[in-house]
Amino acid sequence: MKILTKWLREYLPGMVANDAQLAEDLTLRGIAVEGIYPLGEGNGSLYEMDITTNRVDAMNHYGIAREAAAIYGLELKPLKFALPAARPAARPFSVEIEAKDACGRFTARVLRGVTIGQSRDWFAGAEVATYFRLLEQKMISNAVDATNFAWLAMGQPTHAFDLDKIEGGIVVRRARPGERLKTLDGMDRVLDADDLVVADHAKAVALAGVMGGWDTMITPETRNVLIEAAWFEPMAVRRTARRHGLHTDASHRFERGADFNAAPAASALVGAILLGSGGWIDGELVDARVAAFEERTAQRAPIALELSEVRRILGRTIDEDGITAATVKDMLRALGCGLTASQPTSELASGPPAMGQGFGRDSWLVTLPSWRLDLEREIDLIEEVARIYGYNRFANTLPAFGEGVQALPWAEKEAAARAALRSAGFHEAIASTFCSAAEAALTAPQPGLVVPLDNPLSEEAGVLRPSLVPGMLTILSANLHRDVSDVRLFELGTVFSGSPDKVEERPAIAFGATGVVAEESALRAPRDLDFHDMKGAVEELVSRFETRALYFDRFPAEAGLTPAWLHPYRAARVVAEGVSVGWFGQLHPREAAARKIKEPLLVGELYLDRLYKLPLRRPAAREISRFQSVRRDFSLVLEESIPWESLHRALAGLQIPELVEWRVREVFRDPRLGAGEYALLLGATFQAPDRTLREEELQEFQARVVEAVGKAGARLRT
Repeated sequence: MKILTKWLREYLPGMVANDAQLAEDLTLRGIAVEGIYPLGEGNGSLYEMDITTNRVDAMNHYGIAREAAAIYGLELKPLKFALPAARPAARPFSVEIEAKDACGRFTARVLRGVTIGQSRDWFAGAEVATYFRLLEQKMISNAVDATNFAWLAMGQPTHAFDLDKIEGGIVVRRARPGERLKTLDGMDRVLDADDLVVADHAKAVALAGVMGGWDTMITPETRNVLIEAAWFEPMAVRRTARRHGLHTDASHRFERGADFNAAPAASALVGAILLGSGGWIDGELVDARVAAFEERTAQRAPIALELSEVRRILGRTIDEDGITAATVKDMLRALGCGLTASQPTSELASGPPAMGQGFGRDSWLVTLPSWRLDLEREIDLIEEVARIYGYNRFANTLPAFGEGVQALPWAEKEAAARAALRSAGFHEAIASTFCSAAEAALTAPQPGLVVPLDNPLSEEAGVLRPSLVPGMLTILSANLHRDVSDVRLFELGTVFSGSPDKVEERPAIAFGATGVVAEESALRAPRDLDFHDMKGAVEELVSRFETRALYFDRFPAEAGLTPAWLHPYRAARVVAEGVSVGWFGQLHPREAAARKIKEPLLVGELYLDRLYKLPLRRPAAREISRFQSVRRDFSLVLEESIPWESLHRALAGLQIPELVEWRVREVFRDPRLGAGEYALLLGATFQAPDRTLREEELQEFQARVVEAVGKAGARLRT
């Protein structure tokens, strides 16, 4: 936002710091000045400022002046605007707050006999036209300029209605379903039942806190004006503004929490400027309030603050006296806080202290200003003291620490998972923690436990990710769309499930790959990455953990148990120690088409919280046997429904120490076999570490192998 130093000095007549020094001092205290532009002799400088969203109080000239007054210990000119005495009204103007959950305060002031024309530089020494010219703020009419001047000066949005076009009084309510409103930008809008509107007794006349209505706007023919200055609940304004695609100066401030007590002063400021061109006030200011909102903003409970706690947390300063009680009181009072000294502890009766009683010497009960809704706890007040005092005035000290650095309990296992995929040629990536609701519904391992955000950045980032797969797919598709055809990536991060009231976090790892594989032999051409390459990477990762039983399986497509983002016939579940620890396979063609991916894409996810329950596999050196190994081949016949995994588990369950290796030597189909059968050549290697195996031992081992595979559904081929 743009701030004029000429305007700041209007509120701080005693300030001697030059514009460059002021900019530096403000920036050091979190009110960042990003650019300084001289405006010529007598006009000071223009500041380009970056004000964080929690400091809506500083999004105006008076708020910045308040910060400067606190920094330099200056007296801040109060915001008081003299108005002529109001003429008695025949009856008070009617204001009703129907939507008491969305509007906390609404003030209305009636001016009659007003002349609408060009603004003049007259108001209490404030050069309105000059300020607007220096800010490059377009001047329209004295009515519109007055409302713009109010938010530029003190941050309070206001609005002026043509009173003669308002039927009856004002009602702040929700819109009626199907109700229409033409806003000041000329757009005819169909309102939603959740929209907050300012209405008269017949129609909506404004989107509350966002934009006024066309039918009641000020024109050169306007003679009677209704000035609105209100306080609207931030989320109500935000929802309305987003629903209609509007972002105005008013909504920007209301969405972040305006000052509940600023409305009367802003109304007086706008009225004083308009009355400078003639007219009078008809009746007193009408001020409708909702007590619940007033208690939550302007009448919050005081916070207990102790000087000893301030010193304990902030530590030593470069000044000899350090932070004193006078320092704390002066700074907080300059920021608008009220301090009441607590009763010393020694003067208290036994029992817990009552409100207003002591917490030790140099302790206070601090009442909070209505414009600082970001102050909620004692630590917030301590931070304000540190900020205004100046972080550069604290001594450079290291915190005391008597223990060594301790790794997290799962750090070694996390490193092992990373190392496994890196050794398989994968590179680590980092994706967003958020995803869309549609992506969450597609990839969530547990449907119905997706955690939505109360204030999402966009619809594409509306929920906390329940899976790492959406982010992985986004990164992979971005690479492919930029002609990076060989991609192998993984992400190790946190996924979320539960509800907004109770969110559970779990570690997970996602991986994805596409492209070609270069064969080790120069005689063999490169081939496309396939399912078995991904399976090998998964086996490499899981093998870093102690698993007595690891296998892969899949379910029939019609069972509906395969994740919806995987191809139903080219996917596998990873099971370790009888527990599902993840899925991998080819991306479903439907999802590939939705992301405009033409290449076969392999993707998967493992649930690390389950893997972390297993101990890491420790490398163990084993002496190589000096005795001859013996290999026996078994020609087996199996039904197509029996996978190799069944035989593998059966052989592992034999636990024959001399059975050191078994693998598939060949798989083939033979028309002489029965329908739905295939043949498999199993190679088993036997070796003893301390002797040469005898034939009778081998015969026994062979018989046990045949029995085990027979139980798994295989038979010897004859």
